[in-house]
Amino acid sequence: MCGIVGYIGSRAASSILLEGLQKLEYRGYDSAGIATLWEGELHCVRAKGKLRNLQEKLEGVKNFAPIGIGHTRWATHGKPEEYNAHPHRDAAERIAVVQNGIIENYRDLREELRQRGYTFRSDTDTEVIPHLIAEFLKDINSSLLDAVRQAVNKLKGAFAIAVISADYPEELVIARQQAPLVIGFGQGEFFCASDTPALIPHTRAVLTLDNGELARLTPTGVEVYSFAGDRLRKTPRTLNWNPMLVEKQGFKHFMLKEIYEQPGVVRTCLESYINNDWHPGLTAEVSPIRLGLAPELCANLEHIQIVACGTSWHASLVGKYLLEQLAGIPTIVQYASEFRYAPSPLTPNTLTIGVTQSGETADTLAALEMELQRRANQPAKFQARLLGITNRPESSLAHLVPRIIDTHAGIEIGVAATKTFVTQLVAFYLLALDLAYRRQTLVPEQLEQIVAGLRQLPAQLEVILEGQERYIESLAHSFMDTHDFIYLGRGINFPIALEGALKLKEISYIHAEGYPAGEMKHGPIALLDAKVPVVAIAMPGTVFEKVLSNAQEAKARDAQLIGVTPMNEQEAADTFDALLPVPEVDELLSPILTVVPLQLLAYHIAALRGLDVDQPRNLAKSVTVE
Repeated sequence: MCGIVGYIGSRAASSILLEGLQKLEYRGYDSAGIATLWEGELHCVRAKGKLRNLQEKLEGVKNFAPIGIGHTRWATHGKPEEYNAHPHRDAAERIAVVQNGIIENYRDLREELRQRGYTFRSDTDTEVIPHLIAEFLKDINSSLLDAVRQAVNKLKGAFAIAVISADYPEELVIARQQAPLVIGFGQGEFFCASDTPALIPHTRAVLTLDNGELARLTPTGVEVYSFAGDRLRKTPRTLNWNPMLVEKQGFKHFMLKEIYEQPGVVRTCLESYINNDWHPGLTAEVSPIRLGLAPELCANLEHIQIVACGTSWHASLVGKYLLEQLAGIPTIVQYASEFRYAPSPLTPNTLTIGVTQSGETADTLAALEMELQRRANQPAKFQARLLGITNRPESSLAHLVPRIIDTHAGIEIGVAATKTFVTQLVAFYLLALDLAYRRQTLVPEQLEQIVAGLRQLPAQLEVILEGQERYIESLAHSFMDTHDFIYLGRGINFPIALEGALKLKEISYIHAEGYPAGEMKHGPIALLDAKVPVVAIAMPGTVFEKVLSNAQEAKARDAQLIGVTPMNEQEAADTFDALLPVPEVDELLSPILTVVPLQLLAYHIAALRGLDVDQPRNLAKSVTVE
């Protein structure tokens, strides 16, 4: 989850590294550091805490080094102290290494190196790497590239590393195994980073390393090799990204900007996949949804299993509802971290969907890889069918599965997912409709009605944002000192209750729990009193009266009731103490609207509490370690 940057060229590396780390600070912000090579010496500066602490240390320091590496850390092994910050160096302080990932066998390597006389100055797993490289460089015939290659072959786990050495001042060596790493191509200069936002200001030409690959970057070019030492031929690609997407554009926080981007990204996602030429009278060969799914991926489906984590898991619960109710396919949703160690029994004709906004979530990728392996030698009907849903079409997920649904949300900087969540929901609506059309579980007129409703959502999202934010900000003042929240939902909106609670926990540090509204009386109602607000999602439909009844049970226990409900819904207005109104919409489509007031409520409570909304404590945007 850490951020890595590297540079080699003719410009001063330190400013480029700091700029890159700023773009990657969403990946970790427990500590930061840079190492550069200047006049034959290795210079390393590190600082605990946010990147600004490192910047303060570097102010006034003249360093024109044309090569360097940088790191912003999300702590795994060792507390977030300066002595654990990257880069880590060898005993002679001639080699510096930055790493994203976890070295699973670091204890064995550490003990082996100690017996050879090496001492350690940190608690991290990373520090074994510079010592290993130093050990292999003792061979008179070894080069830095060879030493790094030998070192990574001794490592077990998921990692991406960047290495520089004072004895090799014109080369930067990088390696990847199960953690993202990208090379950027400039004019007489080259970059590396763990994510593309760090490269966008400098170049659009990039090359993604695959697992088991390392590269040597020099001022004259890039060489890519396998861990076995074989030279590889790879072709860069061109990014189609606007640098403005990673700027706040006048908003106080990225999270608020990204909440306001939701109407636009939902519109973009819908326009990318809905067939404007379709109408109910067309032949069966013309589909209303254009996801580009191969027939063999969808034919004779009997089961669907979805693996995901966090917010993506909540989106997948909505997906389960849609896939079962619209397409009629039994669907299960698994936490990817649990699925890896207790997978469901093999079932025939099963589609496995991995959902991850970054396309780099370690548990989700590992679950999909395991599914590939365990189905590899099975009969045809048990063979793996894999699909991905992600916002990053250039990610590891896209390399792992034969087809992805790109949610078209654009880069999301805020750690708490907002626009990527609603576009994941859109992707599930489109997938369910596509499968329903193929399986003929909906008549054309039903399909037309749902598609028409989807088209209205961007405008309805704009109504919420234009009419509700100031009111929600005012309401948030009432909850600045609240310690506990309960969120309730039923049916398709139960996952939105979970997501609303998660958003509040993530950025305000207020304890919050989401429950199916009907389950309150089976235990959780004991938590309620006048100090515990209850947020209930009550949209007209199959469970509307039930939710209002459950809300009344909470009100009888003195809980303050907040209702997410349609405008001008009198029965709801009589029930709730405060309303977060949304436009009236079919219950089936309501999750895309009902989540927005909950995002705004969480945002404004956190902002009023003076918290770091975009970079909440202990979290990182991309969870690339187990």
